[in-house]
Amino acid sequence: MGAGGRGRGRQARVRQAPTLAVLAVVSAGLAIASSGHWRVGSGVVAMGLLLAAGLRLSLAPRFAGWLVVRSRIFDATLLLALGFGVLALAATIPRG
Repeated sequence: MGAGGRGRGRQARVRQAPTLAVLAVVSAGLAIASSGHWRVGSGVVAMGLLLAAGLRLSLAPRFAGWLVVRSRIFDATLLLALGFGVLALAATIPRG
């Protein structure tokens, strides 16, 4: 394989880096929630969704990778709504 093949593989990894960062944050939140600290874990998941919205708004589509689903405004609006919704849900449910 020539140098062109290695360059395309590196470009694909760089293109998916924002998605992998969001997945890492959300996975950490789910792990925290599953360990019994669901309020903190939900907050971390919400931060991951808000991070995804920020990355989708700030990155060009060719660098946003799998965060690109529809238009930039639609993707960011949906991610912001989900992020703030999870954050509000975690904050409003009374402690057991």
